[in-house]
Amino acid sequence: MDIKTASSLQRLRLVSAPEAVSFLLLLVCSVLKRTTEFNAVPVMGAIHGILFILYVVFWLDAWNRTKWNLKTAALYFVLSVLPLGGFFAERKLKREAEDAVIASRARREGTVNA
Repeated sequence: MDIKTASSLQRLRLVSAPEAVSFLLLLVCSVLKRTTEFNAVPVMGAIHGILFILYVVFWLDAWNRTKWNLKTAALYFVLSVLPLGGFFAERKLKREAEDAVIASRARREGTVNA
């Protein structure tokens, strides 16, 4: 894996957890808006919108660089629209990056032809 591919996965990973947190906070704010006088939906909506747009841009970049198949790319997109999906995406991306580093080291050392 080259440095540009690794950094695109890292960017996607770094934005996935904050995007998931903002989605959960937006849901909480929506409930609070309906049940109390507290209305933070406009602020949380804007924050979540920015983070979601960043996620989609970084997802497209990662898909382009890693050459994921359609199933993998769709999985990461679906995880972005589920309330807790960003946390699962972050963990899965971390594992994928670690596996790529291991494979890269093994190729460099001549252990495998991966």
